[in-house]
Amino acid sequence: MTLVDSPARHSSAPLLRSGDQPSSVSAVDVAIDRARRHLLEIQAPDGHWCGELEGDSILESEYILTMCFLGRLDERKVAKAGEQLRRDRQKNGGWGPFPSSGADVNATVKAYFALKLLGDCPDSAHMQEAREVILELGGLPACNSFTKIYLAIFGQYPWSRCPAVPPELVLFPDRAPVSLYRMSSWSRAIVVPLSILWAIRPECEIPEDSRLGELQPESFSRSWPRQETLAGSMWSRFFRVAEWSVRLYSKAPLPGLRRRAIESARQWTLDHLAHSDGLGAIFPPIVNSIFALKSLGRPEDARVVDEQVGELERLEIEDDETLRVQPCFSPVWDTALALDALLDSGQDRASSELLQATEWLLDREVSRPGDWARRCPHGSIGGWFFEYANEFYPDSDDTAQVVASLTRVAPTDPGTRKRVEAALDRGTAWLLQMQNRDGGWGAFDKDCDREFLTYIPFADHNAMIDPATVDVTSRVVEALLASGMSADSPVVRRAIDFIRSRQEADGAWYGRWGCNYIYGTWLAMSALRRTGLDFADELGAGARWLTGRQNDDGGWGELPESYADSSTRGRGPSTACQTAWALLGLIAAGEGESEGVRRGVEFLLARQESPGDWTDTYWTGTGFPKVFYLNYHLYATYFPLAALAAHRDDRACRDRPALPSRVAEP
Repeated sequence: MTLVDSPARHSSAPLLRSGDQPSSVSAVDVAIDRARRHLLEIQAPDGHWCGELEGDSILESEYILTMCFLGRLDERKVAKAGEQLRRDRQKNGGWGPFPSSGADVNATVKAYFALKLLGDCPDSAHMQEAREVILELGGLPACNSFTKIYLAIFGQYPWSRCPAVPPELVLFPDRAPVSLYRMSSWSRAIVVPLSILWAIRPECEIPEDSRLGELQPESFSRSWPRQETLAGSMWSRFFRVAEWSVRLYSKAPLPGLRRRAIESARQWTLDHLAHSDGLGAIFPPIVNSIFALKSLGRPEDARVVDEQVGELERLEIEDDETLRVQPCFSPVWDTALALDALLDSGQDRASSELLQATEWLLDREVSRPGDWARRCPHGSIGGWFFEYANEFYPDSDDTAQVVASLTRVAPTDPGTRKRVEAALDRGTAWLLQMQNRDGGWGAFDKDCDREFLTYIPFADHNAMIDPATVDVTSRVVEALLASGMSADSPVVRRAIDFIRSRQEADGAWYGRWGCNYIYGTWLAMSALRRTGLDFADELGAGARWLTGRQNDDGGWGELPESYADSSTRGRGPSTACQTAWALLGLIAAGEGESEGVRRGVEFLLARQESPGDWTDTYWTGTGFPKVFYLNYHLYATYFPLAALAAHRDDRACRDRPALPSRVAEP
């Protein structure tokens, strides 16, 4: 594919009009230059970026439980993880999925148990408060499936009451209505080693004074969540009967079948460790694989267990007093977005820093089939993953962002140019084959959208499937257009129809992977504008919604609680990251000269810190809605830079056609 000049991507009007004071113009330029320089200063020597990825207290709690299981509870760093837990406790005495979220029973039970294992006295004030919170929330029976299985491993919850996770699931054919490859990729990686644990039911002895009898309510009655729809109620009943049948079978399983199932689950786990920084390259499967392989007790797996422990330890961030654990690393994501922001800021497209980042990304391109190929057995191989190494799991979001960024670089070396062209061809081909029936894109798998699977009893982590989402679809649309695909092509048209159909009555779009409606609305508006087609009604409605959510300080903010409480959509303390998203959305809608944009830019200028970056106290990333959230520490660096650059370049781009293309000639 030939690389041609790429026009600027942003359009509308700048903050300052003719006649404004030069000092005002300089303020924006200076802020952009400071942010650009800072981003270059924190680039790793090999060309990539990777900011800290912060998750909730469950990471430290499960880390402590894992170390207890391994007989390493007395290590100094484990005590530091306990200190981090104490500091993360919320005002109400419990622990939750994000700061100020309120207590969550799973997070609080795990933190309480971890601290008790470390020797915290149950009569101390913080433990008494946590215990009261847990009992108010229903005690141990109110925990979700995964928490109950962890407790059962340590003898603190009956295995007989844990939801069934039969290893025979690994043997089901792909075409079966319920099968491993009908689940989301992250559920798959979590569930397979968990099924080994459920089948063999290991128990780790703990001291008597660490037991959790005080967290059992006085009476226990198994209850099932009320379903809002008739279909949901029917599926819930069906799977309750199915689970009862599985439990009955598991009391006297066919020995040969059970052994085969466990062996298949073990082999699946071992196979998926290749070319990956741990199973799935994320914390929960890594921990589950340690528990499962260690419990099987096979000498030949000892080295693998040690390697997985090593991958877990790579996620540690230790200081003098505390230790926190990241859920995974985000280098491909951070590098692609940093590259994009630097290009927006005016960084030379042939600069050594950007070309080094380009080479780093090219070296991370997927070169072998992964789980996605089960749905696309004859598909093209390509794409990018999120972490340092995770070849089984390229995803549409990262691939789209890398493709969009690489279309804009200008390598001077012919060999590098050919590598970029070839990688772009493979990346776009991979994206095209991953489009769902409904026209959208999910994250990791194609057509992983069977809603009835969410009613399986162990699926209460709210992440059983991976349906198409507006935010991922919007990013893919921008990538395809940047690669030279016409907005009138059937693929793009179907995707645009998907995006338009998901716009809500008030003009906003839901955001799956970022918090929440501000994120989804920005990406949808950017994709629609990028087509160059007439979507004035949709863009206008989105702009009105964003303008109506602007805070008095000029910024925008939205807390993760909007996933559970729709009345808080687009409402929350202002953050630099979400202000940048809103500004990018408004500029895409042609509102660059508006008062709202002026105030938003002033918010960013006023809050830029001396190194050139910004700091967001509130979390803006999403793992599993209503369950797990993230704080990407670099979001408050490259997104504000991109927004200020888009604002600065707005007027210059206004009269240019919105026709995307490939990388510029050097």
